[in-house]
Amino acid sequence: MITIDDIRPYLDDEVNDALEKGLGHPMIQALLQFTFPDKSWDEIYELVRSCNSIQDFQSKIIYASVRMVIDKSSEGFTTSGFDKLDPNQTYLYISNHRDIILDTSLLNVALLDNGLVMTASAIGNNLVKKPFLMELAKLNRSFLIMRDLPPREMLKASKMVSQYIRDLLEKDDRSVWIAQREGRTKDGNDLTQQGVLKMIALAHNELSVMDYFKKLRIVPVSISYEFDPTDILKIPELMAKHHDIEYVKSNNEDFNSILKGATGHKKRIHITAGTVMEAELDSIGQSGETLNKQYQLLADVIDNKIHKNYHLWPSNYMAYDMLNKVDTFKDKYSEKEMRQFQRRIHRRVEDNNEIALQNFLLMYANPVVNQLNQEHAG
Repeated sequence: MITIDDIRPYLDDEVNDALEKGLGHPMIQALLQFTFPDKSWDEIYELVRSCNSIQDFQSKIIYASVRMVIDKSSEGFTTSGFDKLDPNQTYLYISNHRDIILDTSLLNVALLDNGLVMTASAIGNNLVKKPFLMELAKLNRSFLIMRDLPPREMLKASKMVSQYIRDLLEKDDRSVWIAQREGRTKDGNDLTQQGVLKMIALAHNELSVMDYFKKLRIVPVSISYEFDPTDILKIPELMAKHHDIEYVKSNNEDFNSILKGATGHKKRIHITAGTVMEAELDSIGQSGETLNKQYQLLADVIDNKIHKNYHLWPSNYMAYDMLNKVDTFKDKYSEKEMRQFQRRIHRRVEDNNEIALQNFLLMYANPVVNQLNQEHAG
């Protein structure tokens, strides 16, 4: 029987012991030496030992790790919208999901830089099967979403997570991050799953569902990588989907995605924080629609905000033009950028494999399609 201790991150008074244990793991040692290349091991050890809370660990260690990843594997990280949020308030950040670890890590860098409350972050327990990843997740204030449980146990675990999210926001003054869907978006078409919203709402208790969501202060977040470092790893699953074949992950696939996501070149990265959803929730709540329909309307509104705020890069516009054999957006990229993008495709997609090429281009083109659809719906 799963209890709250099975899903929660470490408490502050557990951090010292967890760090002492983690320091002996070669992967954690490698992460620390990557983060602090100019420090001796003794200096790193002292720095880690000075962390007496999760806030200490996040601000002294993880923040520096993510900044190093940004420096080594990108050409810059920018944000917008965070200055409109209240530093004294907690929020439920619902974002699109492209990278297993980086999405929430980058968000927390943006929050710390803007003096905002950092998040407790939802992560599937299937992604932290390696003990050192579990240690890092619990030290980085991640809580587990249990996968692959029997239906009755799954409902109990979902109720527990839902109440935990409510307690974080209402009692612990802690913001929360959760992806809009289970698993990363592979095809670039970011869509919110009703199931995620229904799980969050299980703790609504005395309030109507939309009033409850209003109380949680939902902020839609759009995370945009100019180059997705894991694009090549997503192609096999997209191909299986195209051919209507069941896709089975290899043993180390998620771990490889984490490594590739951290080390692979991303070019530029941008995160946009939307505005807190209020009037939209009132409108849905007063619509007279069935509850199921209300969930779908809410998912649509979140999608619209994520699509609208998604920062489009030359890679997105080039993929759209190549896919549709047009030059609609030729003023959005240079010939040099096109050559660079074509080299990327050549290294990742077999020659004459039209289906793989189409799937690769869709991955980058779909955010453009979604913004065009927004304008047409206008």
